[in-house]
Amino acid sequence: MKSTNRMASERKAASAILVTALVLSVSSQARAQSDPSGFIQIPSDQIEWAPSPAIPPGGQSATLYGDPRKAALFITRVKQPADYKIQPHTHPEERVYTVISGTFYIGFGDKFDPAKLRAFPAGSVFVVPANTSHFHWTRSGEAVVQVTGVGPSGIEYVDHVDDPRKTR
Repeated sequence: MKSTNRMASERKAASAILVTALVLSVSSQARAQSDPSGFIQIPSDQIEWAPSPAIPPGGQSATLYGDPRKAALFITRVKQPADYKIQPHTHPEERVYTVISGTFYIGFGDKFDPAKLRAFPAGSVFVVPANTSHFHWTRSGEAVVQVTGVGPSGIEYVDHVDDPRKTR
């Protein structure tokens, strides 16, 4: 009888070891699989900021996804230092803005008017319709905003003398 009980115990132990090994093997294989096709990641410390010829000196932008010049989804970020102004302009596409940090100020109209500015703190989201004249002023410190849209994108200043591409 003892030998039958002993054999049963040994079989149970062997089964437990086999199940544990199988679970560990499946778990290791799942971790070893590569990311799915099309998966993209950009850790915040790897964002490549650069000056943009379309906005005044001091501002920077980074393209995170897509190509704003093409007819497809794009995601960019714009970093504006404290007391930075972008004069009235339009974009040909509808844009979704997400404020990443700071407070982002936007006003609407063909003339820069500080009384028309609206403050959007970090975490805010708003949509600017295509071809809508608007302007920015980071009057309370640096702000970073993420812009999502479907290109082709562009920028057209209401008053062409405000276009930094004409003066650089």
